[in-house]
Amino acid sequence: MYQQFFGLNELPFTLTPNTHFFLNMATHQEALNLILVALENGDGFVKIVGEVGTGKTLLCRKVLNSLDDNCISAYIPNPYLSPDGFRMSFARELGVDLETLKGSFDLLERINKRLIERVSEGKRVVLIVDEAQAMPEKTIEALRLLTNLETETTKLFQVVLFGQPELDQLLSQTSLRQLRQRITFSYRLQHLDSEGTAQYLQHRLTLAGYNGPALFTTKAVSLLCQAAAGTPRLINILAHKALMVAYGKGERQIIPAHIKMAVE
Repeated sequence: MYQQFFGLNELPFTLTPNTHFFLNMATHQEALNLILVALENGDGFVKIVGEVGTGKTLLCRKVLNSLDDNCISAYIPNPYLSPDGFRMSFARELGVDLETLKGSFDLLERINKRLIERVSEGKRVVLIVDEAQAMPEKTIEALRLLTNLETETTKLFQVVLFGQPELDQLLSQTSLRQLRQRITFSYRLQHLDSEGTAQYLQHRLTLAGYNGPALFTTKAVSLLCQAAAGTPRLINILAHKALMVAYGKGERQIIPAHIKMAVE
């Protein structure tokens, strides 16, 4: 591959959501800060929305890695589940014994007991749901009812929802207005402009070990941003292919012609 040719220690534009390459951009840093502050303040619901490919899952993993030792995280990456399936996934993340489960009421009792145990230990439980737009309406309502579990002074757990814009459409339904009112912080991830794309490319190249002169020309960056519509995932795909094109031609700087071939 082109790693040695460009002096890289690793591939800089993989599609795997590796927190080593966290989007060090204003929009994503603001979202991360908002989530961490909201959790620290004990807010019940936080919602992060972003288009496909804008780095939600990477941000989600960054949040998980940023939680302190006083937090216990429960992560549900695929919430397309029945209400009971969702509750069981949550219980499993909390370490609840499901071997001798006797039904839905018993499941709720065990979740409640485990949450109270965690709070009594001075721990905060954070439920993080990725791809939340995929949750069936009944399952979202089940989540809302779960958040009714509380002591006289505190909520037993907090929730962070990550989803595509369809999540806002889902939550706009009249039947879900009670949950919508509980969302105290919301944030929408933005696409990158040309300047942001340039910073993003340089950031990932540097982390991958590159220390030479600017690898992408200004015009190449502008064309890349336009072709990818500022979407980080598409930027990764096109940047990777452009590097392959340049490597194949034995050329050490990415110019618009390489971007055009990558797009094709």
